[in-house]
Amino acid sequence: MKSMTKLMVVAMVLVAALVVAPAAARTFDGAAADGNAIYSIADGDAIYVGEENLNFTTLLGQNSGWLVHFSSVSDLAVDKQIPISNAADFELTKTAVGTTTGTYYVFTGSPFNPAGATYRGTVIVDTPSVSLDAVLNNSLIDSVSGKTVTRDNALAFKLTNNLAGFNALPVANQPKMKVEVTLPGGGVTTQFGGQSLGGIAANGTTVHVYNVSLSGVEAGTYTAQAKWYSNQPGASFYNKGFDSNAVTFEVLTKSLAITANKDTVIRGNSFTVTITGESVQEYRLFVKEVSSTVTDHPVIAPGQNGIVTTQDAKNVTVRTNAAGTRSIQFNTSAATEDRSFTIRVEALGTAASSTYDEVKVRVEKGAVTVTSSGTGVYYLGEEITLSGTNTDGNYVYLFMTGPNLANNGVNLENPSLRADIGTANFTRRDVETDDTWSFKWDTAQTQGNRNLDAGGYTVYAVSEPRHKNDLSGALYDTVSVQLRSAFITATTSGATVAKGDDLTISGTAQGNPSNVRIWVFGKNYYGGSSGTLDYITASVESDGSFEEDIDNTIDLASGQYFVVVQHPMGANFGVDLGPGAGQISGPGIPTATLTGLPASEAANALINALDSPNIPDTYVKLTFVVEEPNIFIDPVGDKTAGSTFTISGTTNLAVGDKLNVEVTSAAFQPTSKTEATGFSSVAGTATVQKGDGANTWSMDVDATGFKPDQYIVRVESVETDVTQTATFNVIEGQPTTQPTGNVTTTPTGTETTPTTTTTTQATPTTTPGFGALLALAGLGAVAFLVLRRD
Repeated sequence: MKSMTKLMVVAMVLVAALVVAPAAARTFDGAAADGNAIYSIADGDAIYVGEENLNFTTLLGQNSGWLVHFSSVSDLAVDKQIPISNAADFELTKTAVGTTTGTYYVFTGSPFNPAGATYRGTVIVDTPSVSLDAVLNNSLIDSVSGKTVTRDNALAFKLTNNLAGFNALPVANQPKMKVEVTLPGGGVTTQFGGQSLGGIAANGTTVHVYNVSLSGVEAGTYTAQAKWYSNQPGASFYNKGFDSNAVTFEVLTKSLAITANKDTVIRGNSFTVTITGESVQEYRLFVKEVSSTVTDHPVIAPGQNGIVTTQDAKNVTVRTNAAGTRSIQFNTSAATEDRSFTIRVEALGTAASSTYDEVKVRVEKGAVTVTSSGTGVYYLGEEITLSGTNTDGNYVYLFMTGPNLANNGVNLENPSLRADIGTANFTRRDVETDDTWSFKWDTAQTQGNRNLDAGGYTVYAVSEPRHKNDLSGALYDTVSVQLRSAFITATTSGATVAKGDDLTISGTAQGNPSNVRIWVFGKNYYGGSSGTLDYITASVESDGSFEEDIDNTIDLASGQYFVVVQHPMGANFGVDLGPGAGQISGPGIPTATLTGLPASEAANALINALDSPNIPDTYVKLTFVVEEPNIFIDPVGDKTAGSTFTISGTTNLAVGDKLNVEVTSAAFQPTSKTEATGFSSVAGTATVQKGDGANTWSMDVDATGFKPDQYIVRVESVETDVTQTATFNVIEGQPTTQPTGNVTTTPTGTETTPTTTTTTQATPTTTPGFGALLALAGLGAVAFLVLRRD
């Protein structure tokens, strides 16, 4: 209970110490043997990581003690303890402090125990931090670190630090730093620009070393860094990583200079000039030897930082930044002359004639290219991709010439617009940031009631809106394009089709139509259901091919049919279904009712409409015949039991159709439980093959297990409802004989002929099955021959 009470009292004392901390009262006790200062530390003083020769006897007497940091004072939760073994000479190391800075409590007692220790006061522990900058002497806020300055400028070195714990001491007793400047040749000095850069007090305030003159210094790169002495007050921080950051700047010899980021620029692109002069100074920047036409020359992009006044787009006043530099962008266009230009910067006033610099930039013409996709030969209606580059402007202007078109060129999308009439008549495309452009030319989408004819055309790509007779001075390129009339080819999968089989109509439609139409006419049939007029739409693939199956032949009557495959030759079909039932119509042709005509006349009426000069469509004609499905079986003939043979035939079914073929014995009689069945059969499938005239089919039969009998062949179509049967006989195979007897071997020189007895094997008695009379007759013939031989 007493221990707990004491802990509470200690916590209250520590909290009170935080609230009422005395002002820092560090005192100078003299110099150590190495020249470093010895400081006495009082309650509330700030001490810094790395310090040596710290005297804590004011707080601890001659005793040892502890610096203690609490994560929670009220709970007396300790997170850092630093022992003070010698109160008269203490060093605060990085290792001891780590990253835990802030208020530390000073205690006596060993080992440290919050309940038994004696509180002596507090100190503030911090890590020293020093920052250096080089600024313009006339502003003190414009840094030149990492920048370029001329020798006309004066600098100031600006030193800031957090060592306010030394501020109450006399300046002579405060830690001292020096600024070391590394020269372009590698030498290091603390005397630079006419100023001494040593003995700078580090006391928590910002210190400037003013009027560091660059006049006459060597041109090149300089590096400055504030460092601690090894034998002055503050030597405790020497060589412990507490020096300042490094500051680098470049000094130029010329008082005014101008450079360009490009020696040559393709017109239509930009370039940038950089002025290097005095800091925050105004200069005149302009293009020399300009004509009255500003657009013939590079122009200064408006609204840029640093432009103070603008006389015109080629003549401005600019102000440099703190580093004495300013970058200004110039733009060029297709109107800019292709020659060298001189960009000049000069001082204002009377010094303009002697203080200036110039740089030359050559502007060159770019180039325009055009190519077409594919081989250069296309069908009317196809889409052609034109593409290329333009390094001379932001747009490319397209026009074409060709047979019976305006001599100076016409618009690609509307041939009725002449290129020599106005800029709007060109096909204009934007040029991308990588100088490329492209245009998809749909040869079917022409406007102005002017369709293109087949023939050779030349496409022009120009950097300006110039027609054929006005290309002098413009950049352009051409590509030749051959346009051919679109066409269509088509064929049927067969001249005849068995009712129920599919009929395939396929072909090629050049000219890039989306689809073609297939019209079918037959007796009382016009393509639609219940006698209505209709067509089939077949999609056209990217390679121009199309294929469509007519899968309703089961509903078609036997007979001849007429097919018309219609190609639109453009975006739309010219002949279409008319306003009334069963009618066709189109521009410039009379409306015709096809459902009132016989099949052949209806097909001819559609063809007459497509042949009209007012209709751009083209077409192809086909015929096919629908027949009742049939299967024929070639005569099989007699086959020997155990042999292998082929059953074949012909059919009007489609190539690829499947046929089920069954071969079964005609025998059908009762058998006992102990007897093997006398019924033999085999089944398989046959695929219809393309034949010379009629299509063919066949199936191989292995009769190894067949008994002599009459057999039935049944062939059935899988796709259509048609079956055919035939019969043939399997007869007994020819009997064989084997020699019998003994062979006697005689001594050498004597030959004895063995006696051989031939025995004829008896023919098994076979009871013919139902309907096997032909087989029985065959067996009788064989028996007669055997008996006659005996």
